[in-house]
Amino acid sequence: MFTPTAIPLAIAVVLLAMAVIAALWDLRYRRIPNWLTLSGVIAGFALNGILFGLEGLKIAGIGMLVGFGIYFVLFLLHAMGAGDAKFMAAVGSLAGMSLWFKIFLAAVILGAIAGVILALSRGRLMRTFNNIGYIMSEIGHGRPPHVRREEVDVKSEKALRMPHGAAIAAGIFIIVGWSWVARG
Repeated sequence: MFTPTAIPLAIAVVLLAMAVIAALWDLRYRRIPNWLTLSGVIAGFALNGILFGLEGLKIAGIGMLVGFGIYFVLFLLHAMGAGDAKFMAAVGSLAGMSLWFKIFLAAVILGAIAGVILALSRGRLMRTFNNIGYIMSEIGHGRPPHVRREEVDVKSEKALRMPHGAAIAAGIFIIVGWSWVARG
């Protein structure tokens, strides 16, 4: 299994290309196209299989399942769009689980920063923090938060929405860039 300090060049190039396209598409159209995510999944299995054989196919499969699984739960909670879940499946198939997790953490941190800036710019910071508390409480009680408060539903026009694909893309750039710097 490869580590962030040893991302194969072919995988890094595909990740970065996919990140650029996904970010631009998500910023422009507020969606991530299926052709991109499917191409990413196929490239992940193909490249990992070529580079690492059967172990590479396992890396791609586990990465895809983890990436999709975590984001599918967020999709079910109406916290993310389906494109974000499919994009993270593609990232996982390319990156594998351990590298995917680093990209995920970077995307979450960057997304949170962007979300605070967006909430501040719209005068909704306190309301956003209130909604976060509400979401945590509802999840803690086993209830879907979007049912009783429409503004926490990413599908609602009342929600404070941002293109999360751009945050994922930024996370990819940071982790891939960091791996190149760490190589020396």
